[in-house]
Amino acid sequence: MEIKLIVFDVDGVLTDGSIYYDSEGREYKRFNVKDGFAIKYAISRGIEVAVITGRTSSMVEKRCKELGIKYVFQNVSDKETVLDNLVSKLNINYQNVAFMGDDIPDLPLIRKAGFSGAPIDAVKKIKKEADFVSVYPGGKGAVREFIERIIGEIE
Repeated sequence: MEIKLIVFDVDGVLTDGSIYYDSEGREYKRFNVKDGFAIKYAISRGIEVAVITGRTSSMVEKRCKELGIKYVFQNVSDKETVLDNLVSKLNINYQNVAFMGDDIPDLPLIRKAGFSGAPIDAVKKIKKEADFVSVYPGGKGAVREFIERIIGEIE
């Protein structure tokens, strides 16, 4: 398996799926540092990383920038078309794509990717169709375990 692109959903994968609001309506998300380190490690090994999410959040933009993720797609209703366009732009095929998602909007990408994964707390249908199910929930190590399954233990 030669993975050239790893794609993640955000809520429920890079985060625990919770959305926090303060009294002024500001939204907060919590990201896992170990997952972030694994993403940076994958990028340093020449693997492209992308996020495709149905929501829009300035925190997602900020976190992706910190990690060096070049391809950030937010407010996406048709994730499959966005990924089709990215695969074409990068001139790769779906056998070279790994995708991790957690809910029904991610199903087309789970089915198309050469290697797919899900956090342990993903919905049943996603876990049933994914090639790999992490022992960790979203936002709590699932991303790192997925990346290590693809490229080996991070040293």
